[in-house]
Amino acid sequence: AIVATPASIMARTPRTTILHLVLTLCILSAQSTPSLASSAIDEFLGCLSADIPSRLIQTPATPSYSALLLSTAWNLRYILPDTSKPIGIIAATEHAHVQTTVRCGRRHGVRVRVRSGGHDYEGLSYASVHLHNQAFAVLDLAALRAIHVDQARAEAWVESGATVGELYYAVGAASRSLGFPAGSCPTMGIGGHLSGGGFGSLARKYGLSADNVLDAVVVDADGRLMNRSTMGEDLFWAICGGGGESFGVVLSWKVRLVPVPETVTVFSIIRSRNQSAIELITKWQEIAPVLPQNLYLRVLVLNQRATFQALFLGRCGCLHGLMQDRFPELGMTKQNCQEVSWVQSTVFFGFSTTSIPTEQLLNRSSNPRYYLKAKSDHVQEPIPRDVWESIWTAWLEKPEAALLMLDPYGGLMSSISPSKTPFPHRQGNLYQLQYYSFWYENGTAAAEKRMSWVRGLYKEMEPYVSKNPRAVYVNYRDLDLGTNELDGNVTSYEKARVWGEKYFKGNFKRLAAVKAMVDPDDFFKNEQSIPPLPAAKI
Repeated sequence: AIVATPASIMARTPRTTILHLVLTLCILSAQSTPSLASSAIDEFLGCLSADIPSRLIQTPATPSYSALLLSTAWNLRYILPDTSKPIGIIAATEHAHVQTTVRCGRRHGVRVRVRSGGHDYEGLSYASVHLHNQAFAVLDLAALRAIHVDQARAEAWVESGATVGELYYAVGAASRSLGFPAGSCPTMGIGGHLSGGGFGSLARKYGLSADNVLDAVVVDADGRLMNRSTMGEDLFWAICGGGGESFGVVLSWKVRLVPVPETVTVFSIIRSRNQSAIELITKWQEIAPVLPQNLYLRVLVLNQRATFQALFLGRCGCLHGLMQDRFPELGMTKQNCQEVSWVQSTVFFGFSTTSIPTEQLLNRSSNPRYYLKAKSDHVQEPIPRDVWESIWTAWLEKPEAALLMLDPYGGLMSSISPSKTPFPHRQGNLYQLQYYSFWYENGTAAAEKRMSWVRGLYKEMEPYVSKNPRAVYVNYRDLDLGTNELDGNVTSYEKARVWGEKYFKGNFKRLAAVKAMVDPDDFFKNEQSIPPLPAAKI
């Protein structure tokens, strides 16, 4: 999953806060790990050490455990004392290390959670909120980050631990005329991003990241190494948007690169309420989804201002003419334009500026850490102007108001079948709406105030968004939708439908059927993992 907020609109977490959290975690980690017989833990760790160097295995008793756990734990809510911590973290550097971890986990009753970048909104790759009685280890894939770009074939192999920014940089270094459709935050791990879909500024032109996956290498629940031809089309379909962590460990991905002009155009235009921000958002809803596919125009609402950000696959002159024709109310001028390479445009969306070098895409620690709660919706009918007026007054002017992101659909997104991948939110959606509340203050009072804001606004929006189900993007994980319960030793399918059909609609049953084929014992399990479909339902 992703943290898509541009880093430039956030202050960094103070060094003292991080230091405090590290010290707290050192003190509490041993008592907040799930219960399991010490003999079973010892046997699991012994099994690992037979094939994995000890320096790559960290436990709460080793000095580097806390630093490794925190290394990509972006949401500070999930390193607090009431979340269960892993009994061990395996920093795999070879595919064989992953196979060993899965096999040892199966043998000794230790579940495995997989972390590529740690940008999952609910911390499911490195913490446990509700499944306290189930011991788990974390497979950290950060060192598995190799990227090979084949410019002639317009393809690339990328390991799951590479970040989105590293992939962007590698593609840009290989060619000015190739790109890849993915999200805006460069520190996201590519593994989680692709396995949940992967929405970004090229989606209207080329679809999601998952729509452009050609092959993958996976370790299944038995520890076997497989590619697309050996895993079969059902499993390949499931990992391309269904959340790969439910089915195995995706080690690497072969992706299709897409053609982009050598020069593209970006702009950022800010409008306040007294500069017709509400009227412009109201109009944007009707315009943005039907603009030409080579124009992506999103809106960020923060601090009582609306920022209109665009990527145009072409020159400024053409974009200016298009905007004058289709959205003159915005008042875009040629002076608003910045003509850049495609890879520089990813810097623009990641950091809200083009003035920093593209090497910043390689900075794996460029995102600030903060406490976070997010929710998402899909909008299928334009929200009336008077509703936006009410929202602005009642919610966006509050001191605790956070960020709204409005991402347009349409273009190619509307012509892809909802069953082509597990991501079903295609035709009929105007845009995706994300409520993104973040804060830096410690303590329950700050958390309750911020989380009440995001939950309250989400409830307020219910009449104006998709229904039956109220559709949600799985990369914007939300445990408010429901969490798994056990039916015997496996996850209850019927209980999981409560949240699962909101993410996947009719594709949820097929995902559960794949789960039943490849992981019937439900080894890869978390609070919102896909359950095995019971035989009676097949």
